[in-house]
Amino acid sequence: MARILIVEDDDHIRTALRLMFEGEGFDVDDAATGEVGVALFGRMASDIAIVDVMLPGMSGFETSQQLRNASDLPIIIVSARDETVDVVLGLESGADDYVTKPFVPEELLARVKAHLRRRPDKSAKAFSLGDLHVVPDEGVVRQSDGSELHLTSTEFRLLTDLASMNGKVLSREDLLERVWGYDYFGDSRLVDVHIRRLRTKIEPDPANPIYLVTVRGAGYKLVL
Repeated sequence: MARILIVEDDDHIRTALRLMFEGEGFDVDDAATGEVGVALFGRMASDIAIVDVMLPGMSGFETSQQLRNASDLPIIIVSARDETVDVVLGLESGADDYVTKPFVPEELLARVKAHLRRRPDKSAKAFSLGDLHVVPDEGVVRQSDGSELHLTSTEFRLLTDLASMNGKVLSREDLLERVWGYDYFGDSRLVDVHIRRLRTKIEPDPANPIYLVTVRGAGYKLVL
């Protein structure tokens, strides 16, 4: 079964989450600080992480960034803050998802399972974006000099799902369902921030995208 890392300083919440995930068959590592969480991950290599924002010492944002620098694992930020600026900060730190407190435990469990189910569509055909060559069956994006451009699993899934539509538009709701694996409790800000992050990696000029295009009032499309 999958191994989950929980970084949460509230003893009651951390214990409740541990019991819930262990009851679902997960192997659970938990920590009350970001420093301990990062150290645990270095030893145990979790498959997914849940990180609270308000931690003593190293913040949840910093913890998420350190985990992202070390691995491509899915990271879910948990916070009592729901302001757009905080959501964006969490996602820009490398997180794949953002859940606000108080949350329904079953919803968090559903999100974790959705992230663990996600896999890039390796049956998709290879395609190029300028000097970039995307090879879905290998899960890589190669630059003109042969080196790999690193995308997170969420960014890669977002790119290949848009490519599979042959220029057709996908709404934010479609992308939430296809890429994140859920719809009715999804947050469209997830899509917008990941689109922006992806543009910084694949566009010659991210401020004026030519490949990953916004269709006002409809969603996004990939121009090949």
